[in-house]
Amino acid sequence: MAPVVRVAAAQIEAGQDVRANLAACLRVIDAAAAEKAQLVVLPEFCNHLSWYEDRAQAHELATRPGDPFLTAIRDRAIRHGMWIKINVTHAYGDGRTGGTNFLFAPNGEVAGSCDKQTLMGAENDFLEPAPTAGPVVDTPLGRLGMYACMEGVINEVARGLVLRGAQVLLNSLNSFALDEADLHIPVRAAENKAWVVAANKVGPLLPVGQLPAIAARLGVPPEWLHGAGESQIVAPDGTVVAKAPRTGEAIVVADIDPTAADDKRRPDGTDILATRRPELYGPIADPPVGRRRGPGADRLPVAVLRDPALLRETALGGAGLIVLPPLAGSPRGLAAQLGGTGAHAVTTVIEDGAHTGVVVGAEGVVARQPQLHASRRLNPNPAGKRIVPIDLPWGRLAVVVGDDALYPETFRLAALADADVVAVPCRPQEPWEMALGLPERAAENRLNVVVSTPVGQPAAIFAMSPDFTLWTQWQGPFTGRISTPIRTDVAAGALAGTAVVAPAQAANRLVSRRTDLVDGRPWRLVDALTR
Repeated sequence: MAPVVRVAAAQIEAGQDVRANLAACLRVIDAAAAEKAQLVVLPEFCNHLSWYEDRAQAHELATRPGDPFLTAIRDRAIRHGMWIKINVTHAYGDGRTGGTNFLFAPNGEVAGSCDKQTLMGAENDFLEPAPTAGPVVDTPLGRLGMYACMEGVINEVARGLVLRGAQVLLNSLNSFALDEADLHIPVRAAENKAWVVAANKVGPLLPVGQLPAIAARLGVPPEWLHGAGESQIVAPDGTVVAKAPRTGEAIVVADIDPTAADDKRRPDGTDILATRRPELYGPIADPPVGRRRGPGADRLPVAVLRDPALLRETALGGAGLIVLPPLAGSPRGLAAQLGGTGAHAVTTVIEDGAHTGVVVGAEGVVARQPQLHASRRLNPNPAGKRIVPIDLPWGRLAVVVGDDALYPETFRLAALADADVVAVPCRPQEPWEMALGLPERAAENRLNVVVSTPVGQPAAIFAMSPDFTLWTQWQGPFTGRISTPIRTDVAAGALAGTAVVAPAQAANRLVSRRTDLVDGRPWRLVDALTR
């Protein structure tokens, strides 16, 4: 295997003129070859805008095996002796139309292909979701996995590829959302300790003549309905090593070592994949049933508190939920401070050798949550077997204990248990955990998340915004971000921080028409997560 591989991410504008779109693809492939890239990733739907009159037109305009579009891409792979990953709409002989990823090898052969598993909004009107999970392609460059756009807004597809051995994840996007570049793309690298090469579109993403009318229905100003660019290459620690501009056709290039993705250890030596507990993740593979309970309260004042001596003052000040760092005090002492209030506090204790989260009210401990995953620091022998939420007057609370916060599966289980708020007493070890991991856990599950850490580490509160679902009227101006939570940071040296979260907003997981962040997970295709 080559120790260093030069990879490129290319961004283009693609409209309704298939020939012009192909010319743009060939230009950026040539540009990547001129930079001596061995692999180039192109955006999603390179052959045509993802907007059609109907399903029949989408099928008619899709690529087919051996057509001029795919043949030209194949020929460029041969000419330059390079690997090319491209996403197009593709017509199958059985009448299906997929959002299809193709990986062309330097000899022109298709080394791997797969369809998009989770479709976004109007894509459901024109395309069919994938019937099978995509392959991990073993190449001289490394082990490559492919996905596209909405599949990277949730965790299961990238996670499954890495669990099956992928070292480099290739993401093709067709997105106007700014939170792709600053959250959803880099977090998939960090949480899996894998490389990500991501290519997004620029220019209008909808027919120019129809843009104002569609924008009015979508609830997004027309000037925002352009590809957000910022194609990028991300290292396994979440560091963006190369990024393209927001606008304009461009390529970015970086030299990467795919074998760096083979080391899944944290600073304390814990292997983040070996410590997973697939036997607990079965609900992720269950057929969707939707939320089985109504929404919680519209607002809940919460606090991150580092000094337990301030607990009573904080509760009397109006905080209904107060999250302390791990091992912050005895439950009996905390309960005494909460006497005469309706507030609840969360911390952790060691019980029978197990690191356990506790929810404490004035009457004492009202819920326990043992840590699910092993860690070298506090929980070498995990006792937890499931997420056990508790119903409180304002809604449903789940507790994610310590290093359980590392695992996307933990928060997915909390969402499937209809949690509204998640309390996270933890001690992060790496910068990505607070910068990318925890905000993404809130974003991809529509969970309000309250993270408390010891003094000396940053903490934060992540609240759900009512402005979320496309094709609906938003309360505030559109800012380019769709699922990014409202973030309140608590400085490393601060003893307390407060915010108001919205338990009721956790009930709305519909990011766009027919696209639910939780029920829309590819539940049929998650064997790699649950085996």
